[in-house]
Amino acid sequence: MPSDQRLASAPTIRDIAARAEVSVGTVSRALKGQPGLTEATRVRVLQVAQAMGYDLGKLRPVKARRIGFLLHESHSNLASNPFYFPVLHGVEVACRNSAVAFTYSQVGASGVAELIDRLEVDGLVCAGYWESGVLAEIVRAGKPVVLVDHAAPGLPSVNTDNVSGAYQATQHLIATGRARVAMLTGQAEHHSIRQRVEGYRQALADAGRAQDELVVHRLVDSDEGDQQAAAALLSLSPRPDAVFAYNDRAALAVIQECARRGLRVPEDVAVVGFDDITAASYSQPGLTTVAVDKEGLGREGVRLLLHPRPSERAQVVVPVRLVIRGSSRAAR
Repeated sequence: MPSDQRLASAPTIRDIAARAEVSVGTVSRALKGQPGLTEATRVRVLQVAQAMGYDLGKLRPVKARRIGFLLHESHSNLASNPFYFPVLHGVEVACRNSAVAFTYSQVGASGVAELIDRLEVDGLVCAGYWESGVLAEIVRAGKPVVLVDHAAPGLPSVNTDNVSGAYQATQHLIATGRARVAMLTGQAEHHSIRQRVEGYRQALADAGRAQDELVVHRLVDSDEGDQQAAAALLSLSPRPDAVFAYNDRAALAVIQECARRGLRVPEDVAVVGFDDITAASYSQPGLTTVAVDKEGLGREGVRLLLHPRPSERAQVVVPVRLVIRGSSRAAR
């Protein structure tokens, strides 16, 4: 659909007011988080706006003294998380450079509104996957929100170029002469994972191999789940001779499973990951991967919240690059 048609069909504040049966001024105050409304009215307006697909990224830059960084508790301990810890550091640096304080909290499936109220923040950077119900609670808190490594209708977001990265990884494996390129993937509800599957499939299709698609899903969201999925993938018959994994931790699980089975990497199975965590360069062999500017994701999230550029789209995509190491040398 042409961009002018999309803009023509975008809901206005008047549209939201008519649907919610309130005044235009009430809608404006609700969207900007201004006082003078009951909580019930604010919640109703935000729910209507979200349902109609209103772009909350149209809001003015946030004048903030403190920003909250929220991470879903399903992403485990931040200190041991090789992806989101650098994202947090990027948020910290960007806040410091803007003379803004920040606070970090892990968030569960309940008590979100109370937590945000206690934090006393002026805006939120929310990283990682969020269930729709939890995200709705965050929006209802009335604070400006930017999503990092996630996407939802009407909310500004910053994401890795997942499709391009997965496409490059899969294309690389095809170019090295591999005949059966499989993908180990995670839960489909994760925005980044869906996009990486899309890039994998597009690379196969462009190489005339769409019928060769081999996708194995991790069933349990843990390191043990990665190991189980790697074992299932390598048990396929005939066995894949190349694996693109949705992230580096899963790719390293594939390398470990190959070692347990006496398979050589890359001679028997080539392996490529995604994210370029620190462990990727220290594995044996070194892991070929798609490098992500994780700190850049955090910095861009803060910038989009505090200093959006004029006419900037509310969805920012951060470029990636393929880093080739020993785990994917050309087949002989």
